[in-house]
Amino acid sequence: MKTLLAAYSGVVKGTGSSVLSVLQDLPSPPWPCRSKMEKHLQCISVLQWVISFLALGLSATVLLIYMFCTDCWLIAAMYTAWLIFDWNTPKQGGRRSSWVRNWTVWTYFRDYFPVRLIKTHDLLPSRNYIFGYHPHGIFCFGAFCNFGTEATSFSKKFPGIKPSLATLAGNFRFPVLRDYLMSGGICPVNKNSIDYLLTCNGTGNAVVIVVGGAAESLECAPGKNSVTLSRRKGFVRLALEKGSDLVPVYSFGENDAYQQIIFEEGSWWRLVQRKMQKIVGFAPCLFHGCSFFSAETWGIVPYCKPITTVVGEPITVPKVEEPTPDVVDQYHAMYIQSLQCLFDKYKTHFGLKESDVLEIL
Repeated sequence: MKTLLAAYSGVVKGTGSSVLSVLQDLPSPPWPCRSKMEKHLQCISVLQWVISFLALGLSATVLLIYMFCTDCWLIAAMYTAWLIFDWNTPKQGGRRSSWVRNWTVWTYFRDYFPVRLIKTHDLLPSRNYIFGYHPHGIFCFGAFCNFGTEATSFSKKFPGIKPSLATLAGNFRFPVLRDYLMSGGICPVNKNSIDYLLTCNGTGNAVVIVVGGAAESLECAPGKNSVTLSRRKGFVRLALEKGSDLVPVYSFGENDAYQQIIFEEGSWWRLVQRKMQKIVGFAPCLFHGCSFFSAETWGIVPYCKPITTVVGEPITVPKVEEPTPDVVDQYHAMYIQSLQCLFDKYKTHFGLKESDVLEIL
């Protein structure tokens, strides 16, 4: 204190250099580097999404049951009553929130990898669309960031188009998780939900379907470019029935987010994965990323690998109420060809070699 008073007296007398000397002697506060803080925030934003997807639904269900056994049973009863009343909302367009889609946390999520959205053609607001998203990866980070949030400015790049990312219908049976998903414009991937969006919600709707689904997630690995598509024709039939244009979408780098143990077909572990896939709708994958504190140790945080999502040219689809198998096969072949052309055109721009090919399973 005496030193500071002496320095102050030096300023009064016109010798301010003593103040500088005192300030230089003071220990500097241990503030973290701004870049490190941003990296931690990015990591936290991704980690919260991973944990929410894995555990939020189950945790909220357990908590709701527990509340019935406490003095908070009335709150639990009121929420359960509202849940029953609101049960069909996910099938009727959901309840998206522009506020949630524009949360700052999603910009940190985007910058962690980073995730980019590339537009190749304009989309007409007077039409409806079915986006076929490839590949699935482990958590569909590119699909969520680009179509479940506004972090990559989807609405500005495609004005008049409202995206709805379709995911496993079972997720909407869990309390809290269902509301969290719906706020981002995410809907169940079932016929009722998609029918409503493409027929009862006007035009300018884009339903994003991860065509390969759980089966494709079992094959994802860094550097592997394969999609499960050869027998997936339901989305093409749906596009014909609704007269919605098909748009191929490929995310370069989606498979690089995690390392996965891929079991051979016919092995005991692969049989377990297939069985679980049929029972619960998703395949239990054995994967790892890095830890929160170090990229050298294992954890559930994905690796910082760029994910670039390219939205291709729309395929004009006529409305055919009862399409024949031949018509479905025709447009399915057109879609595969369009997806392969999209992959071949942009692969060298985003880290792949000219010799890399897209494998259609």
